[in-house]
Amino acid sequence: MGIINKDFFLQDAKEVAINLLGKKIVRKIGDNIVSGIISETEAYLKKDDSASHARFGKTKRNAPMFEEGGIVYVYLIYGVYHMLNFVTQKKDEPSAVLIRKIVPLENIELMQKFRGNSNIKNLSDGPGKLCKALNINMSLNRHKLFTKEKIWIEDMKDNSILKKVQKGTRIGIDYADKKDKNALLRFWI
Repeated sequence: MGIINKDFFLQDAKEVAINLLGKKIVRKIGDNIVSGIISETEAYLKKDDSASHARFGKTKRNAPMFEEGGIVYVYLIYGVYHMLNFVTQKKDEPSAVLIRKIVPLENIELMQKFRGNSNIKNLSDGPGKLCKALNINMSLNRHKLFTKEKIWIEDMKDNSILKKVQKGTRIGIDYADKKDKNALLRFWI
């Protein structure tokens, strides 16, 4: 298993969203490592995607989406929940992949402590929950994913998981245009 390099993130968001499934997300907090297998993602495509944060242009909040792929984009919703995204594509082609769900893998007890929940079944089965379980916060915004510091992605040996990919509509985008609401840009295994 090796760390995913920057070129992986320079692809189309849809391709990255699919290819992240089954990969290992690793979070280093001090001397501790927590990790999980990415099992659900959503793609947000460039400026013409009415569900994308980039749809109205560059702002202070969405500025990381306009950077070159391979960095973290974290934002806060409802003033409570952090959302973890990975920026994709080239600079000024704003697109990202939201990490919706992971299967806990390493140091689950610490993840349970961060999350304040001992139930393994729903420890990280939503974007806000997984951010709490992995101790994701705004300090990771713009962090490079291709370095072995704080957060990174590793390849897993078994790629057969991609044969089982399901797809559907994205969640929580009622404000989007009908075509974007109905786009099959959520992927899971």
